[in-house]
Amino acid sequence: MKILGIHGSPRLKGNTRILLDAFLKKAYKMGAKVHKLEVAKLNVKPCVECGSCEIKGYCALDDDMQDIYPLIWDADLIVLATPIFFYGPTAQVKALIDRSQALWARKYRKGLEDPGRKHRKGIFIGVGATKGKNLFDGSKLIAKYFFDACGASYIDEYDICVRKVEKPGEIHNYPEILDNAAKKGEQICDMYLKRKKIVFVCKENACRSQMAWAFFKKFYGNEFDVRSAGSNPAEEINPNMVQAMENIGIDMAYIKPKSLDNLLKEFTPQYLVTMDCEQECPYIPGAKKIEWDIEDPAGKDMEFMVKTRDIILDKVKKLYEELKDRTNVSKNK
Repeated sequence: MKILGIHGSPRLKGNTRILLDAFLKKAYKMGAKVHKLEVAKLNVKPCVECGSCEIKGYCALDDDMQDIYPLIWDADLIVLATPIFFYGPTAQVKALIDRSQALWARKYRKGLEDPGRKHRKGIFIGVGATKGKNLFDGSKLIAKYFFDACGASYIDEYDICVRKVEKPGEIHNYPEILDNAAKKGEQICDMYLKRKKIVFVCKENACRSQMAWAFFKKFYGNEFDVRSAGSNPAEEINPNMVQAMENIGIDMAYIKPKSLDNLLKEFTPQYLVTMDCEQECPYIPGAKKIEWDIEDPAGKDMEFMVKTRDIILDKVKKLYEELKDRTNVSKNK
């Protein structure tokens, strides 16, 4: 499980940070991989409404946001945490939210859907100094549409909203609130960490394993924690593969080839699906190894890439049925 925590306060060690950390630390202890963004430290320019994302599908501004887009789409859970300024989020985090228009455009203008959209979740953490009844309404509405742009379902029952806390560190006076944040971190992780783990591997992680990962994540990401990697990863994914997947509405933007060796330092799969990398793929204790005989489409034309894509889709569906049947047999023993 991967969690992206977005800390939107300009006060780097304030109450919002303490509350977010209570949630993330519990998730980390349970086994989640956590990445926290300190937005106040980042160079995220405000949206200039140039229209580039609407036309090209990508934001034209060159800043730290370009590194944030792939983090958003790589996450299973996005936690947006902000103090409340004038009944809304801080300017720092609002700039990041506005720049998510590029992700919105890929879905609603380009008609593309990233593989994790159906299973990604989002929750909101807010800290306000006053006691107003509607103190969090504006920020939660913004969070709702931000999560939609990010391809995340907003699960507001996990929201953590705290009133009448302002002085630095004051939230330590309310240990029950911090305990509640940790409890919610535990509860939501429990939903994800029960999934079985599977990794798809080919030599370069530029075509075949990426397509298998995308299909399996899109259709079965609620039951499986799905990864892909390469025994000798390329620098970039294959553009023909990207186009072949876009032709059926699956968005492969922001994806980079990953090293299998690096992946195995943090991820222990129960199933290892390999494609022509037998000599280079390591032995993984406890992992069921499955070999797919699929010719490498690198260097071949688009027609061959499309055929490879369709072969992989068929294999993914059959693999899921096999693993599902195997699980049911195991449960009935």
